[in-house]
Amino acid sequence: MGEHIIKLPDVGEGVAEAELVEWHVKVGDMVREDTVLAAVMTDKATVEIPSPVDGEILWLGAEIGDTVAIGSPIVRLKVAGEGNVKPKGDAKAEAVAAEPPAKLPTPKPETAGPVAKASPKAGAPEAKPAPAVAKSTGQRSISGAPRPEGERPLASPAVRLRAKEAGIDLRQVAGSGPAGRIGHEDIEAFLARGPQVAKTSGLTRNDAVEDIKVVGLRRKIAEKMTLSKSRIPHITYVEEIDVTALEELRAALNKEKRADRPKLTLLPFLMRAMVKAIAEQPQLNSLFDDEAGIIHQHGGIHIGIAAQTPSGLVVPVVKHAEARDIWDCGAEVNRLAEAAKSGTATRDELSGSTITITSLGAMGGIATTPVINHPEVAIIGVNKMMVRPVWDGTQFIPRKMMNLSSSFDHRVIDGWDAAVFVQRIKALLETPALIFVD
Repeated sequence: MGEHIIKLPDVGEGVAEAELVEWHVKVGDMVREDTVLAAVMTDKATVEIPSPVDGEILWLGAEIGDTVAIGSPIVRLKVAGEGNVKPKGDAKAEAVAAEPPAKLPTPKPETAGPVAKASPKAGAPEAKPAPAVAKSTGQRSISGAPRPEGERPLASPAVRLRAKEAGIDLRQVAGSGPAGRIGHEDIEAFLARGPQVAKTSGLTRNDAVEDIKVVGLRRKIAEKMTLSKSRIPHITYVEEIDVTALEELRAALNKEKRADRPKLTLLPFLMRAMVKAIAEQPQLNSLFDDEAGIIHQHGGIHIGIAAQTPSGLVVPVVKHAEARDIWDCGAEVNRLAEAAKSGTATRDELSGSTITITSLGAMGGIATTPVINHPEVAIIGVNKMMVRPVWDGTQFIPRKMMNLSSSFDHRVIDGWDAAVFVQRIKALLETPALIFVD
C-alpha cells in the first residue's frame, strides 16, 4: 500500500488560484478513478476535480471558501501499490509529501459545508435557565403559567416597580417565597430565562443560530454588489409604461408564429427598443474605467440579462443585440437562460455585457432600485405588469401598465440624459410598431 497526493490542477489559462466551493468526499471515503472529489470556482466558471486513481481519502487540504493556489496539494489518498509518495529516506519524495497548501489552514474534514450551531457554540455545556432559590416547600414550577388565571401575584412594592421598569408581567413569574411570593431573585431568574410562553400555547422558543459561510457564487455576487455600490453614485429613474398595445401585438405574433420561431416574451421587445434608444444616445452603452478615468463607449450592444439560478444571480449576455431581430433575441434569451439554470453556461456567455436588464417577472413589485453591473453605466429594471384604471380624458379605462425602474452612473450619465433615454424606450414600447421600423 502507498499514498497518492492530488494537487490542484491548472483549471484555466492565466488562472493562478481558485476558490474551493464544494467537497464531494470526506476522510475515510473510498473513491474510484474519475470520482469527482471537489468543485472549485474561478471567476464565474465552476470546475470539477476528478480523482486520477482508486483509493481511500486520508486527508483533505482545504476548507470550503478557501482560495487554493494552482499546484497546491488538496487530497491525500491511500492506494494499492506505491502511489506517488515514496517511503521515508527518499528526500525528493518526502519534500513532495510534506509540501503544504499555499496559505491554507490545517484542514478539518468535518467542515466540508455550512454547520448548524446552537448558541452558545457547539461543544460547550448547554446553557440552562438559572433556577429560582427554593425558600418554601410550596415552591411553584418556574416553567409555563406559574399560577391560576386571575390569581394576584404576591410581591413587595419594590419588586413590582422593578418588574414594571423591566416590562415584566408578574403573572408569568414563578415565586420561590412563602405562598409563592415573588422576590428579586425570581425577577433575575425570569430575566435570565427570557420571556416564556405558557405550555398551553404549544409554542416553543428556537435559539438556534446557523453559521453559513459565504462562498462560491454567493461571495462573488456580494463582492460585485459591494464594488458597484461603493464606487458608483446611482441615480434611479422610474417611469410607467402603457404596454396594452405591446401585449396585444405580442399575443398576435405568438398565435401566428412559425414552428422555427420562439414564443415571444416582453424581453425581446425591450431589447430592440433599447437598441434603438442607444443608437440615439450611444454613451449609455459604455463601460467606465474609473481608475484610468476612461469611458469605453462600445459600438456592439451586448445586453446582460440578470437571471436567478439555484446557485444565485448570474448575468448571461446576448451579444450583438443590434444585429438580431426580435425573434433572434428571443431565441438567444431562451438558450442562455436554460444554460444558466442548468449550470452549463460558459465564461464567455456570462461576461462581456455593456448594459443590463433585470426583471423579477410577476414578483417585480411597483418599483425597484437596481444596482448597476459594474463597470457598466446603466441598468434597466422591469417591474410587474398590472391592469390599472387610466383616465383617457372622459373616463377611466382598464390598461395594462408596467413600471421601468432604471439606474444610471451619475458620474457619466446626467439626469436629463437618463430621462431622455427612458422616455424614448417608453415611446417605442407604447407604440410597438415603431420597434420594427428601421
